[in-house]
Amino acid sequence: MKAIERDPNVTFTVIGDYAFIPGPWRAKPDIPPTEGIPTSYYAAVQFTCRAHLVDDPEAKAELLRRQLAHFQPDGDHALVAVDRPPYGRMLSGIRGLRLQVIDVRAKFTHDDHKPVEQRADIADRLTERGQDLDVPTARQQRRRLDRLGPWIALTPTPHARTEERSPS
Repeated sequence: MKAIERDPNVTFTVIGDYAFIPGPWRAKPDIPPTEGIPTSYYAAVQFTCRAHLVDDPEAKAELLRRQLAHFQPDGDHALVAVDRPPYGRMLSGIRGLRLQVIDVRAKFTHDDHKPVEQRADIADRLTERGQDLDVPTARQQRRRLDRLGPWIALTPTPHARTEERSPS
């Protein structure tokens, strides 16, 4: 908090839907799987903010009320008031922070340049592996693919294999 008192310019970063993608999953169809290059899929948003410290007891109580309304919407908590237990006596030990967003930068990496079939396969593999954030990352990949719509089947991919067959 002392650093924020000296300089209220802060960065707030949120990272989600992170998953490591092994090289063999990303290998082009015409190369050995062991020569595939690993990567990570993730969504990251970075907020540049001006921080405002909240020390007024009633303002801190209002922040706490808003937090409880969000995280305990059923209201299964005590009344938050400056002069009432249990929260009133704890407010002196809390400092609030309001962030005024000045700028937003975002980055989403999900192999959008790869063929649709390969991206769908990777989403299936993530779901099957099921570690850490694999499943949410797979859902994000499927949402991205769903937004492409039915025209994707008509779009040639740079790594698509074509076979010539002689008439039988």
